[in-house]
Amino acid sequence: MKLKCLACDVLARPLYLSAAHSPHIVDIELFPRGLHNTPAILRSRLQERIDAAAGQGYDAVVMAYGLCGQATAGLVAREKPVVVPRAHDCITILLGGRERYDAQFEQQPGTYWYALDYMERDDGTGGSMGLGAGAGTEGQAVYEQYVEKYGKDNADYLMEIMGQWQAHYKRAAFVDMGVGDGNKVERMAQEDATRRGWVFEKVAGDMVLVRRLLFGDWSEDFLVLAPGEQLSMTYDDSIIGCAALPR
Repeated sequence: MKLKCLACDVLARPLYLSAAHSPHIVDIELFPRGLHNTPAILRSRLQERIDAAAGQGYDAVVMAYGLCGQATAGLVAREKPVVVPRAHDCITILLGGRERYDAQFEQQPGTYWYALDYMERDDGTGGSMGLGAGAGTEGQAVYEQYVEKYGKDNADYLMEIMGQWQAHYKRAAFVDMGVGDGNKVERMAQEDATRRGWVFEKVAGDMVLVRRLLFGDWSEDFLVLAPGEQLSMTYDDSIIGCAALPR
């Protein structure tokens, strides 16, 4: 098969490694992580690239995205199928699936996550990997407003002063995907944990979802949109579903 992969750049290293080993031809196109802050714009950009893949000889468009703040809700498959992991966000993908994500959430809901690609590709637009682990939408909205007005460092400081960090987060977790040198990011997570009074934990990542996405193994952990179907949020354990476009 020939696959077009549309992906968030926080998954860059696992994607490139998996593409190198895939039995299929995989063309990867990365999008800046900061687009998560504007879901409607991200959705529009992704739909443009899905549409542009028509007539280019691809057998499917695969998405290295989860629901991601409903940014993928409303996407429509055109000429070829569109494949999307059943995941809320990139943390689920980094951990290897919903069951492991749910277990982490139950054990430590107030977790601020760190990962090599995520920190390396900081584009200055803010956003938190803790959002998918119980941060609370109100605190996150305040934080993002502060980032826009004052910059990320000042926003972090202001949130600490206001006690928001302590209210929502108790653990700094570094996800080790085993790709690249993550020592600097791991130390950053440890230092942040010490400064904020959190516990620190190193969590082994799992590339199984990324590999399966690029290897064409799309079973129950993936949604496959047929041409003409639209992705929707399901509000249950399946996370995402599909429906035919209204006529």
